[in-house]
Amino acid sequence: MRNSKYYPWIVVGLLWFVALLNYLDRQMLSTMQSSMQIDIQEIAIAENFGRLMGIFLLIYGLMSPVAGVIADRINRKWLIVGSLFVWSAVTLGMGYAETYSQIYWLRALMGVSEALYLPTGLAMIADFHSSKTRSLAIGIHMSGLYTGQALGGFGATIAANFTWQTVFHWFGIVGIIYAVLLVFLLHDKEGHAGTKTAKLNVNPQSTKIKKESVYSSFGVVLGTLSFWILLFYFMAPSFPGWATKNWLPTLFSENLGIEMAKAGPMATISIAIASFIGVLIGGPLSDKWVQKNIKGRVYTSVIGLSLTIPSLILLGIGHSYIGLIGAAMLFGIGFGMFDTNNMPILCQIIPQKYRATAYGVMNMMGVFAGYTVTLMLGSSTDAGSLGADFSKLSIVVLAAIVLMLIFVKPKPELTYTENELIKK
Repeated sequence: MRNSKYYPWIVVGLLWFVALLNYLDRQMLSTMQSSMQIDIQEIAIAENFGRLMGIFLLIYGLMSPVAGVIADRINRKWLIVGSLFVWSAVTLGMGYAETYSQIYWLRALMGVSEALYLPTGLAMIADFHSSKTRSLAIGIHMSGLYTGQALGGFGATIAANFTWQTVFHWFGIVGIIYAVLLVFLLHDKEGHAGTKTAKLNVNPQSTKIKKESVYSSFGVVLGTLSFWILLFYFMAPSFPGWATKNWLPTLFSENLGIEMAKAGPMATISIAIASFIGVLIGGPLSDKWVQKNIKGRVYTSVIGLSLTIPSLILLGIGHSYIGLIGAAMLFGIGFGMFDTNNMPILCQIIPQKYRATAYGVMNMMGVFAGYTVTLMLGSSTDAGSLGADFSKLSIVVLAAIVLMLIFVKPKPELTYTENELIKK
């Protein structure tokens, strides 16, 4: 199967389910607050609940650059399989937790294991696909994240009919089983570190180069001016992006006056469906546009991100089903167009050998933005100003769009050899 011409798309399909589980397992907690607070009373306080979401983001962010460096230097298959197995085991363990402290530290451990996946998976897909299909392939993969986010909204619904412990048990076991299946089905791109081809080409000189490149990775990445622009551009939408992941169900519940069991699925499914539409628009458009204009991916991404500005304002002031769902759909379409082009744009800025490292840095800063906004909106919820603070996030997005259009300098896809990298 690995030699099939369709295997690059098989990889996308296999990793789509990993991406789904990646977001599903982290998202379920945000919709089960009301169910869990019956057994763990500390969760009833919004600030404490924000800390649960925040510790995950803090650890996840700190581990992301480390994950990128590791993914650039070992067989990515085993990194993906191992991380999926661990975070699924943690999910299973959440169902046995009896105290706030236990939930807190399990979320921290989940942050470590889940951080290993995204830079690894995206770099693998980027290697398997050329510039003609890269945005679409990555976009389809990212739709797995959106689907996991949407299904996470059903956590409250399942918990209402069974127990919140059952939710964690079921999905933890599913992830463990799928990790075992990937041992036999998933294979890394030949030539990458840890594959048979890479091992056959090892010699003393190349080994020395690889050791030197470990220390130069961050120098290459951080020494690129356009990367700093892309870093801010990626980080700014992470404020509203993580806000919708962690607090949109709460916003729907408060503004519409409905219980979380209904608000959770309504909020997450709206975003997920719309994001998938955004992927289907932004992926093919970007792949075609970049063939004619070197900034085609940038323009596609900016168009999408511009749609999130009015949607954030509407989310903050909306108090009707049509208004809130419409705003969520608009946000999802725009964010999908943005999300599907981040790694492809990165491929026009950073050499192939350092893509996972670079994305790890980006993911860290995006998650730190998410950590900040998660804690901030926890306090906003207690103060009754959640909607107003949602609207204010549009200002940061606008600034990122302006900087991206003016300063970023994409180039044709960078695939430098080791000797070229050393000369640089």
